[in-house]
Parts: sequence; structure tokens; C-alpha cells
Amino acid sequence: MLDFNGESDHVHLIIDDKPDIALSKLIANLKTVSSSLIRQEFLDLAAKYFYNKPYFWTGGYFVASCGGVTVEQLKKYVENQNSPKVETLPR
Repeated sequence: MLDFNGESDHVHLIIDDKPDIALSKLIANLKTVSSSLIRQEFLDLAAKYFYNKPYFWTGGYFVASCGGVTVEQLKKYVENQNSPKVETLPR
């Protein structure tokens, strides 16, 4: 994992992995391990919001590949995802 950022309802990850890794298995492993770590690290919050729930993450995910941009450009994009939107559409 090269970078990550989160919002209230989703996360952005930049992952550089081998092309022979099945994305579904990678995502499943990330969700399993992160859920376990979050439940351990934030025990009080986990008990309050996720007590007796069999899952932490939803079953869905979105994956996109990026070509023609540098890793630094991707990192800047991810870092700016939770910034307030300053730009407005032209009228």
C-alpha cells in the first residue's frame, strides 16, 4: 500500500501489487485484517457500533487501474479527497 485516505463512508487506497494477485482475494484480505485491527485498537467504538455484527466493511468495492499518471499525482488525488470543494461549476 503506497497511500491511503478515508472519508465517512469509504476509503481510497493506492496499491502497487503484482499482476498475478487476484484483486478479490487482496480486497478480502485487506478488509479482514483491517477490521480485526480496528476492532482491537478502538475497542470502545467497535463495541458501541459493531457489537454482535458479523462484518465491519460492506461486501462491495470499486477498483480502478491508473495509467499515464505518476504515483505522486495519485497520492495528491487521494490526499485531496476529503478537502472541502472550492471549485464550482461555471454558470
